[in-house]
Amino acid sequence: MGINYGQIANNLPSPSRVVGLLQSLNVSRVKLYDADPNVLLAFANTNVEFIIGLGNEYIQSVPDAAKAQAWIETHVKPYIGRTKITCITVGNEVDNSNDTQLLTNLVPAMQSVYKALVNLGLDKQVTVTTAHSLNILATSYPPSAGSFRPDLAEVIQPLLSFHSQTGYPFLINAYPFFAYKGSPDEVSLDYALFGSNNTGMTDPITNLYYDNMLYAQVDAVYSAIKAMGHTNIEVKVSETGWPSKGDADEVGATPQNAGLYNGNLFKRVQARQGTPAKPSVPIDVHVFALFNEDLKPGPTSERNYGLFYPDGSPVYNMGFHAYLPEGTDIAYTSASGSDVSHPCSFDTFLVEFLKNVQVMLIALHCLFAGFSSFQSDSIFGGLFNVFMRALFCTQRRGRGQKTLEDQ
Repeated sequence: MGINYGQIANNLPSPSRVVGLLQSLNVSRVKLYDADPNVLLAFANTNVEFIIGLGNEYIQSVPDAAKAQAWIETHVKPYIGRTKITCITVGNEVDNSNDTQLLTNLVPAMQSVYKALVNLGLDKQVTVTTAHSLNILATSYPPSAGSFRPDLAEVIQPLLSFHSQTGYPFLINAYPFFAYKGSPDEVSLDYALFGSNNTGMTDPITNLYYDNMLYAQVDAVYSAIKAMGHTNIEVKVSETGWPSKGDADEVGATPQNAGLYNGNLFKRVQARQGTPAKPSVPIDVHVFALFNEDLKPGPTSERNYGLFYPDGSPVYNMGFHAYLPEGTDIAYTSASGSDVSHPCSFDTFLVEFLKNVQVMLIALHCLFAGFSSFQSDSIFGGLFNVFMRALFCTQRRGRGQKTLEDQ
């Protein structure tokens, strides 16, 4: 089971300390929402597999082949020799956007990133996909009747063709909590939490029995894909979780329910269970999230999905023995260029500094190795920014707009 490492907070431990925490948990798969070089460098030579994110803000730019190539040259190539980058998500929940241009450019952006990986010989090592919310479905009940929204048909069909041709997985963010919160009188809490005291449901078309909601949601996506003529695409859960705290109207958001959901899910993943419709395919899950994130907008629940508080203490008991290495953290700006401050461990600063020096030297090597001027400028400019940000790690927050050319 993997975990989402969100960083929309100003009080998180440094990436170097997070390495120790995840090693104590034996977590070997991590999903990021960007390609933060401080994180990728901290996890060098740890054998942890990373899904990195190319943000929605890049989707309108990267259909340009040169810009896609520059992004890979800057955010993947310098690290992949030491850090196991296995997947790139092009955007997150673009289906929730009202921006038709964003939706129109999604598949071309994915294709462009894929071609850049092919050009660099990395397409067998790094997959390309995007993460969808369940809002992509028009129908999810019963699972065998799952179907995609008709208004997304022009995007979904080429998207599925891309997945079918490449063999890359289809990612969904699935939250039984939302279904329960929306209809607590109709949805069984025990069914949503993988509990053993619920009657479950039997699909009237397939006669398959479901004892939990997450599996029903996953199979609804499989059915929607099949209805579009594809049977060779694997569905993976890129996000799922349960909040430990919520607003007054967020029914069920408690530490007890969060512990039950994630604990029961962990047992199922450990048992390599498949869903009723795909019993031979073990469900693949990244739990959301590693830490509570205090700067996330929205309802209280959004800031309380973490398994851990920033000091490394568990939000609720799941029976894990975790250890966050000690360190004195001071705020610093994420080297990925996000607007959110992240902490920098002063006692590990020298190590991070030297790692960034090494990255700059890699960039200099690339500069003189014959890349085109556009690519070389992008690589050197982006990585030099990483170096300078690490050098001037202070308590101030940096604010700046991301552009493809200088990232």
